[in-house]
Amino acid sequence: MNSHSLNIHSIETFSNNDVGLLRVRTEDGSEGWGQVSTYNADITSLVVHRQIAPYALGKDALDIESLVTEIPEFEHKFPGSYLRRALAGLDTALWDLRGKLEEKSVCELLGGTPKPFRVYASSMKRDITPQAEAERFLRLRDEFGYDAFKFRVGKECGHDEDEWPGRTEEIVPEIREALGDEVSLLVDGNSCYTPEKAISVGRLLEENGICHFEEPCPYWELEWTKQVTDALKLDVTGGEQDCDLSTWKRMIEMRAVDVVQPDVCYLGGLTRTLKLAEMAHQSGLICTPHSANLSLVTVFTLHMMGALENAGPYVEFSIEGADYYPWQYNIYEPALVAVNGKVQIPDAPGWGVEINPEFLEKTKYQISTLN
Repeated sequence: MNSHSLNIHSIETFSNNDVGLLRVRTEDGSEGWGQVSTYNADITSLVVHRQIAPYALGKDALDIESLVTEIPEFEHKFPGSYLRRALAGLDTALWDLRGKLEEKSVCELLGGTPKPFRVYASSMKRDITPQAEAERFLRLRDEFGYDAFKFRVGKECGHDEDEWPGRTEEIVPEIREALGDEVSLLVDGNSCYTPEKAISVGRLLEENGICHFEEPCPYWELEWTKQVTDALKLDVTGGEQDCDLSTWKRMIEMRAVDVVQPDVCYLGGLTRTLKLAEMAHQSGLICTPHSANLSLVTVFTLHMMGALENAGPYVEFSIEGADYYPWQYNIYEPALVAVNGKVQIPDAPGWGVEINPEFLEKTKYQISTLN
């Protein structure tokens, strides 16, 4: 194998509005699969070919660190989300390629062991009554063995409003009473509250043994979130939307949250997320990432969490069916399944999954090549 055989020869994207996959091929034909961030993935895939591929083609596919450091510098006029969402596709494809070349799972490349990892059943729904949510959780507990659940409080970016009057005050005790004290309960405020209201809701959460209060305030108001963190005993968590490592540095230094929650695809890939996790580790904070759908982001997160020193106790795992998130299914095989409240970290080389050809056939295809 000559020194150029592992240079990147082509970058392909396969996208629809919701999901975009990326394949990297080297000059010797080796390949790896990754994913740009979900949501407007077709736009993100265009960014891949305009602002990522020109800097990556011809470069060493194993020098992931240099690529994910240099590309944002080359594109420094674009500090926002789309560039990072696109960068995630390249980064995660290169990790898959490296794992396949070394015949190791990404988890093993990071020093971990692929094993069953505890997950929490994550509800996305606000248009559900407290009783119906409780009944759903009980069914899922009995079927899949979940012993941790997350549900929604307040209204998304709600300016202190509830989804409907009194819902939060009803659902918190309803879920706790239905599931009992042996189950861990988490809630997500999705940027709903001012500090005063968040602290008031937080007291209700504490009274009912909720352990995790996610994104209580508008996520961009770090000082607001810190007020809530300082006032409450339960863990205040957040960060999924943040894609700038300098913002993360400030968030950690000011102790705005108790638990950091990066999203591997929003942040720009595994390499950047590992940097953030290490920053948190140095400050004594645990990392419980955002992985709110069953696209490859949950696969990436499982591999990382199987190796992190400061991994939180569980990985977020979507419980929404095809009626709610139809696009999250049939992207890869084998599908992730919870057994006894845990999901097996794939142990085959790379990400340990195979991309479904039928998914690819229904997507928009683009390619950038070296020549």
